Amino acid sequence: LWHVLLSFSGLVALIQLLFLPFFPESPPYLLMQKGDKKGCLEAMKKLWGEGNYHIEFDDMLKERAATKGTKIMNVLEVLKDPSVRRQLSILLLLLLSLQLCGLSAITFYTSEIFRTANLQESIIPYVSLGVGISELFSITLCSSIIDRFGRRILLWGGYLVMALILVFLEISLLL
Repeated sequence: LWHVLLSFSGLVALIQLLFLPFFPESPPYLLMQKGDKKGCLEAMKKLWGEGNYHIEFDDMLKERAATKGTKIMNVLEVLKDPSVRRQLSILLLLLLSLQLCGLSAITFYTSEIFRTANLQESIIPYVSLGVGISELFSITLCSSIIDRFGRRILLWGGYLVMALILVFLEISLLL
């Protein structure tokens, strides 16, 4: 009955897919990115209930004023900016150390899967390297897409695709 257990994640995705459109956008996102003061106050009321949120709203306005001169950069602009090279180097070192400390078990499992698929032993390290490169590519691509479209649309679309795939998988297993 493992396919029934697998379908539970599809059920959760379906529930999230159904309810996500009814949740408001993040108040800081509405105010700072969209410039929608009225929408920000409405989102605060929806999320936190009725009340006086002028202190929080004023804090967000101050933060918006403080960051008004700064430009929101995409991933490529951040990589090209020399003022953030030190921070990027530290982040890269941290990510590399996480890969080397054993937290990334996917490399071990991919090798076993490729052996089970009867790939030649000499090709398996290169295919595993390809998997890692595709992960890096997808992370870079996804962060660029998030910058362009926002998190809410991508979450909604991702849950929809995940729910559809799991429904298709469940139907195919039953047939």
